[in-house]
Amino acid sequence: MTDTHTGGCQCGAVRFRARGTLKDSSICHCRMCQKAFGSYFAPLVSVRGTDFEWTRGAPKKFRSSNFVLRGFCGDCGTPLTYEAPDGMAVAAGAFDDPAAVPPTVQYGVEAKLGFFDRLHELPELSTLDDLDNAPFLEKLVSFQHPDHDTGTWPEDKQ
Repeated sequence: MTDTHTGGCQCGAVRFRARGTLKDSSICHCRMCQKAFGSYFAPLVSVRGTDFEWTRGAPKKFRSSNFVLRGFCGDCGTPLTYEAPDGMAVAAGAFDDPAAVPPTVQYGVEAKLGFFDRLHELPELSTLDDLDNAPFLEKLVSFQHPDHDTGTWPEDKQ
């Protein structure tokens, strides 16, 4: 039985499917990945050895080094790929079920930010726990593509 993993960007303009076993999931702390993801690290899942295809649209590309291309949605900006001579990795958060691809290794630790290992010590709030400071959240309507394939997108949002 073949595993099938789907995902896409935030707006739904780009969708993908990977059939096969996803074995290499990582986070990279290098400065280039931090910039590419606008985050403290980049969570990436290798799709080497899978049957990978773009099922809606395709990412735009940025050459971030002499060896690496980075794919992103040209409409909403979602980071999607890291493409190097040894294969392609897809942003873990772009998968419809990111919990299915937990990281097993960290790369680029020379640039790992000092506070990263203490993030679990910070106070935790759910989104609606902060209504006093952000009351608009109570009426928030997401226009984000759902975490599953759709026949068409965008759907009518009226």
